[in-house]
Amino acid sequence: MKPLPTPTALASIEAITDALASCGYISTPAISTAIYLAYHLRKPVLVEGPAGVGKTDLAQSLARALSFPLARLQCYEGLDETKALYEWKYGKQLLYTQILKEKIHDLIEKADSLEESLDKLGGFRDIFFSREFLEPRPLLRAMEQSGGSVLLIDEIDKSDEEFEALLLEILSDYQITIPEIGTISAQVPPLVILTSNNVRELGDALKRRCLHLHIGFPEPERERRIVRARVPGISDELLVQLVAFVQRTRNEKIRKLPSISETVDWARTLVLLHADTLDPKMVQETLGVLLKRQGDISEVAGHVEQLVVEALADAAEVV
Repeated sequence: MKPLPTPTALASIEAITDALASCGYISTPAISTAIYLAYHLRKPVLVEGPAGVGKTDLAQSLARALSFPLARLQCYEGLDETKALYEWKYGKQLLYTQILKEKIHDLIEKADSLEESLDKLGGFRDIFFSREFLEPRPLLRAMEQSGGSVLLIDEIDKSDEEFEALLLEILSDYQITIPEIGTISAQVPPLVILTSNNVRELGDALKRRCLHLHIGFPEPERERRIVRARVPGISDELLVQLVAFVQRTRNEKIRKLPSISETVDWARTLVLLHADTLDPKMVQETLGVLLKRQGDISEVAGHVEQLVVEALADAAEVV
């Protein structure tokens, strides 16, 4: 492997925080520390937490901040090596077979015996299973980047346990073994981010190879900074009130708590509707942007006015 170059954005924990902020991602000391350690210790980061709190966005923002190519592998049940690691270019292999068939006579026509024919065939360069016929998928593509890359293995908990086993060599040694070719090692180890929504428990072998990072729902101040970064046109008054309402809503007895991404979507919705302050009627009409289950919408809709009053009171204390 090449010696690790250290981009300015990764020189310190503070530099990572600033670099992510420049791309609209509001980090925390825990997040920036995990990225700093991952890069300098050559360790993947397993990021766990509820859906929509910025796990995937972390990897995407990191790639933009570093000007690294992003290789994203979206996991699902039944995912195998042909979609994740590599696949053979069967069309080109078939064409090569046809060409070989046409040229085989020219190759052995001057041989005087079967043994001599076999010797000539043995010296023929066989490229059927060679790098020229290999189609890299996200994992191999990330490791072949000469200047470094960010590898996002998204929602690893949706894949099968068998797929976890495929990852162990990559996550520990940054290499892939292809039976027909041999071992391919990373030119520069990619910065690996795995995300999990805790759909299932991951294996201990996978966890041992990773640093652990949990991203939960943000505190009000950070959520306001996130919305401000993503919805620059929102007024200060509406911003504080909206975040206060979302924070209150997360304390309700609902199944699916509104995520950061849904807060941002709701903020964009209210700006699009030219809202300057929270209004119970408008909140009722746009609850479907913030909440995604009908049972949750019904639960909150029953006392929207009370929640708005409480949110306005919370906002007044902030101001």
